Amino acid sequence: MQSYQMSTLVYDLTTKFCDLFIDKRSRTHDQMVQAARSGRQNIAEGSQAAGTSKKTEIKLTSVARASLEELLIDYEDFLRQRQMKMWVKESQEAKTIRNLAYSQDRSYTTYSTYLENSEQAANMLICMIHQTNYLLDRQLKKLSEDFLNQGGFTERLYNKRQDYRKN
Repeated sequence: MQSYQMSTLVYDLTTKFCDLFIDKRSRTHDQMVQAARSGRQNIAEGSQAAGTSKKTEIKLTSVARASLEELLIDYEDFLRQRQMKMWVKESQEAKTIRNLAYSQDRSYTTYSTYLENSEQAANMLICMIHQTNYLLDRQLKKLSEDFLNQGGFTERLYNKRQDYRKN
């Protein structure tokens, strides 16, 4: 599951970013780490719930998406409040980061060199969050379509029970 792998990288890199560039005693440090963690954890919980409740899977995946959106805003605020440059989507820097997602051996190490300065690190993580959110949006669309077309676990179980009673 690509969204889970990307959210794990976002979480690990956010933890490092906050340790390097945000005062450990500040509320922002804790909020950013927790938003990254929430994104990752809710994707995992949603996947776990998939076997018994599509509705719960959709809900938890949506919570993950919202947590990552909150984290995205924190990174944008970080850059704005320090009058740092925010990369535009089509900048060479942003394209370079986006292309890293296609590396076969993508890992924490793939991105860690971008943690050398706060501006570069925040921009890198903004790119990664956008990619993760894109994957989650696609996942949510597919989950919603499947739910509409096939129903949830309870509905399918009810239909099977009805078929059994008829025979």
